Amino acid sequence: MNRSLNWLGQAVLYACFAVALGVLSRWPVYHPLPPDTAQIKVSFLHHGQRVEECRPYTEEEKAKMAPNMRKSMKCGRERSPVHIEVDIDGQQVLSHTAVPAGLSRDGASTMYQRLNVPAGEHRITVRFKDKMSSPEPTQQLEKTVALKSAQVLVIDYDQSRGGVILQ
Repeated sequence: MNRSLNWLGQAVLYACFAVALGVLSRWPVYHPLPPDTAQIKVSFLHHGQRVEECRPYTEEEKAKMAPNMRKSMKCGRERSPVHIEVDIDGQQVLSHTAVPAGLSRDGASTMYQRLNVPAGEHRITVRFKDKMSSPEPTQQLEKTVALKSAQVLVIDYDQSRGGVILQ
C-alpha cells in the first residue's frame, strides 16, 4: 500500500510539472517586434585599410635583419577605423565609427546595431568608409526595399561579394 502511494504521488508531481511547463511555454505571449514593424540589422566584421602605405626596405634596414627575416616590403600594422552611415528615406538613422581591435589597432572593426522601422517600402542608402584619409566613402549602396511586418533585413559588408550587401 505504501509503495503504491509513493508511485501515485510521483505521478501527480510529474503531471503538475508537465502542466506548468506547458502553460509557461505558451504564456505570456512574446512578440519580438511590435505589429507592422520590420527590423534592419547593421552587422559587419571588417579589417580597415592600413594607415601607412607599404614601402620597400632600404638596403641598410635589410642588412640589420637576419637573412631568414628579410622581406622586400615593410608594412605598418595599424588599421584605419571603419565608418558607416545609414539613411532611411533620406533621413540619417545611423552614423558609427568602429575602431580596430587589438593593442596595435591591427584587428578587425566590428559593429552590430538594430533599427526598427515601419513595414513598407523604404529607400536605404549605406555609405561605408574603411580608409579614414579618404574624404569620400569607399563603398556606397542605394536601394529601395519592401519590408514586410516582422521581416529582418541585414546590412553587411563582404569584400568577396562586392562590398556592402543587403540580405
